[in-house]
Amino acid sequence: MSIDPSQAPEGAAGDPSASAESNADQVPQSHVELQDAPTSPALSAVEPTEEAEPTDDAVPADGAARKTSKAKGALSFAKELPVLLVLAFLLALLIKSFLLQAFYIPSASMEPTLMIGDRVLVNKVVYHFHPPRRGDIIVFEDPHGVTVHRNPVSAFVHWITEGLGASQSPDMDFIKRVIGEPGDRIQVRDGAVFVNGTRLAPEPYVSPIRDHSNWGPRIVPAGELFVMGDNRTNSNDSRGTLGFIPIDKVVGRAFVIIWPPSRLHWLSTPSYASP
Repeated sequence: MSIDPSQAPEGAAGDPSASAESNADQVPQSHVELQDAPTSPALSAVEPTEEAEPTDDAVPADGAARKTSKAKGALSFAKELPVLLVLAFLLALLIKSFLLQAFYIPSASMEPTLMIGDRVLVNKVVYHFHPPRRGDIIVFEDPHGVTVHRNPVSAFVHWITEGLGASQSPDMDFIKRVIGEPGDRIQVRDGAVFVNGTRLAPEPYVSPIRDHSNWGPRIVPAGELFVMGDNRTNSNDSRGTLGFIPIDKVVGRAFVIIWPPSRLHWLSTPSYASP
């Protein structure tokens, strides 16, 4: 059986129900297709996005930052260290030159108060406030030493090397006890010391070895001191070649034994009953 082609379009166009049915079949299908279709980039752009959780890759980044910060801190300290060392060295030299200095006891002239090998600490400031007093243990330069004249550069180099212990001063230092002050009349009779006609007592620091020497009487000149060692029989002091000691040669007052630890104690100035 043949079909008339002119009737097929006419039936399709003329039957409203067929057209509606056709449309009805097509609409739900297209609607489902819209729901199931993947979301377009434009729609996804406006949708709120969740905050990205930190990943394992972020931990090494923070660690690297901390390591970098520590490395910078260590580098900064390494740069500052030489400056700190120089400042500490200069401070130590200044303290040694103007405030305190340790001295080694090389002889027995101050026994039993100071023994060979003792190290004492000397106060260099105290005599800027008052002159040396009777009974003080003082360190002083050789009163007969030759003064060495240096230019500023040579003097600075000598100051540095002496502070380091690399060089030794040409002037030998001595340590003795002050017995006579300027204007005092000093006399030694059979080992007994007289100041202005009165015996100096008590002297608990004197060596038990009896001294029988005689000296004086003589007046201590202005600006000078009369000194003696506590070991009276074995001391070159003002009775011998040292003579009177100019006050401007005094380095300072020994006030404590700092070595050895077994002998650590203060060196106090005794109180005399007279004069």
